[in-house]
Amino acid sequence: MEKLTPSSPTGLIILAAGASTRMGQPKQLLPFDGESLVRRSARFGQLSGCFPVVVVLGANGPLIATELEDYPVFVTQNPRWADGMASSIRVGMELLLSTLPDVESVVISLCDQPLVTPGFLHSLTDIWVQVKKPVIATSYGKTTGVPALFGRELFDELVQLEGQEGARKLIAAHPERVHRVPFPGAALDVDTPEDYLKLIGGQM
Repeated sequence: MEKLTPSSPTGLIILAAGASTRMGQPKQLLPFDGESLVRRSARFGQLSGCFPVVVVLGANGPLIATELEDYPVFVTQNPRWADGMASSIRVGMELLLSTLPDVESVVISLCDQPLVTPGFLHSLTDIWVQVKKPVIATSYGKTTGVPALFGRELFDELVQLEGQEGARKLIAAHPERVHRVPFPGAALDVDTPEDYLKLIGGQM
């Protein structure tokens, strides 16, 4: 797949800092379709055309970072990863804005949603340009969440999230400002061994 070109400057933050306690091993390193989940998410992010692509690591950071040594993405370590997802979003935003201060929007995604495609990530920016709403979020089942794009006017609120709060809280806080994009594949979030078996079973 060729790298896509977004309609406007959009960064991408991939959250990959968790300790994978329910999985029992670093889920970022689980193989799927010939590569680890973290490498797949970074590759798909780069193919989406978003720039910069920032990967935030935490637990098992040095081990996971070896998967990305030869890949054209920005990797950063969140020393306070145990404080919750909000701290990883802040760390990612700091690197994003220091790399490209004029970035107009950012997509927040997770490395453990392996069925999210480069084309879908790219479409969030195109839809944002068209509908002119500050949040473009993914809907699946009864959930509205990530991957989600946030316009620059919400950057301050992103970095003010606390503790275990993730992007979904900010989405819920602004329902009238959210445009929802259906994508059933985002429902598969690899948190447990059962989730992983479901994922690799789909390859057969």
